[in-house]
Amino acid sequence: MAGLNITIAKTFKRDERAVLFHGDCLDLLQSVPDRSIQLVVTSPPYNVGKEYEKKLHLETYIEHQAKVIKECVRILSDTGSICWQVGNYVNDGSIIPLDTALFPIFQDFKLVMRNRIIWQFEHGLHCSRRFSGRHETINWFTKNTKNYVFNLDSVRVPQKYPGKKYFKGPKVGQHSCNPLGKNPGDVWDIPNVKNNHVEKTEHPCQFPVGLIERIVLAMTNDGDWVLDPFLGTGTSLIAAIRHNRRGAGSETEKKYIGIASNRIQKAIRGTLQTRPMNKPKYVPPESHTNTLNGIPWNRPEEQLCQLRLLESQEAYCNGNS
Repeated sequence: MAGLNITIAKTFKRDERAVLFHGDCLDLLQSVPDRSIQLVVTSPPYNVGKEYEKKLHLETYIEHQAKVIKECVRILSDTGSICWQVGNYVNDGSIIPLDTALFPIFQDFKLVMRNRIIWQFEHGLHCSRRFSGRHETINWFTKNTKNYVFNLDSVRVPQKYPGKKYFKGPKVGQHSCNPLGKNPGDVWDIPNVKNNHVEKTEHPCQFPVGLIERIVLAMTNDGDWVLDPFLGTGTSLIAAIRHNRRGAGSETEKKYIGIASNRIQKAIRGTLQTRPMNKPKYVPPESHTNTLNGIPWNRPEEQLCQLRLLESQEAYCNGNS
């Protein structure tokens, strides 16, 4: 879709391709028809007092989230999915995992939980009185028990042993793994957006595009609507546009609306820099490739160490080596 003539609308209409709404998410959601959205994916404020949020009592925060979730369920198609990505609420040093605090709301709306996806990353604030938090969760719910969109082949990742074959039985000699790749599982090791990340903007808690691309590709089809009630800098809408989906989102902060608009326009033109969805976090240089393809003690520098291991314990302890 990159390079096509897509305009960014300010209000929701079914025939638009991209909608960037400046205002409260409930106002956007109330303008969306019933059962018209295939995927709701978002990362709401965690109620920890960031610059874009006012810290509320936890009960008040959950009540507001319940209102938003109710509207999201109303607009969700019968085959659709909701992915709610959250971290921890911290109060006087005590953490409360928001995914568990919000789970009863989704359960009350009779949604079916498919996965509790763990998103792990390496960078963030360093704690001194507990282990530093290095993961958040994405709770994936569907409206329907059996009939829902899940395109596994679109998000497969490389096999660990792509050449592995059956060694016995009726399939002996055939490859034992899917040639398209393996299921990525429910633990996603994707770098978060920090200072040296190619996608970094002013926003302190920005989604990586690759994280949302995997969700969009797995849970929607071409032309489907993707909606993010807490859009931030536009990542969910960008992921939708890049894969021929329609995207809508709302944001209250004028500064982030400007950043999101700029990024979305670049995505439409195909000039937005993003980190590829399945790019490995680290690829060792050729000189550091796994030397265990050969016998390590055949290398001269390893022979003395290996000989020590083969000697009797008595000779070694007596220094007779």
